[in-house]
Amino acid sequence: MTHPTVELDEVIHQRTRLGIVAVLMEAKRADFRYLKDALELTDGNLSRHLQILEQAGYVRITKGFEGKRPRTWVAVTRLGRDAFGAEMHALRQIADRYGTAAETAADDSSGEDTSGEDPTAGTAKRAGRDRGSAGANPVAT
Repeated sequence: MTHPTVELDEVIHQRTRLGIVAVLMEAKRADFRYLKDALELTDGNLSRHLQILEQAGYVRITKGFEGKRPRTWVAVTRLGRDAFGAEMHALRQIADRYGTAAETAADDSSGEDTSGEDPTAGTAKRAGRDRGSAGANPVAT
């Protein structure tokens, strides 16, 4: 029996592309601006991921006008819906395995750390680093 990770789709598994298809699974279609805002992407980043999904046959992109405004609409195809369903199935299988492994680890009645690592190692180092950055903004503006 193979591991469920072999069933993950290289195209759709990437976080942004999975997000795009997930949004599209909820609606008949979505416009470019909506996807950009919902997924917090730049125009270029969204365009590139849509291009990859379109080349795989997972989405259909149509361009047109609404009044005088250009609009780009994106819809998931049947192939895209099938790929999304297969991806969700593989992820559920992985999650089920992880849940079983976590339950088994929690049931370990010895209560001992068998990893061989000191659980306090690095604590002082992290504390010193944290003190030195007090008040610093970790987000570049």
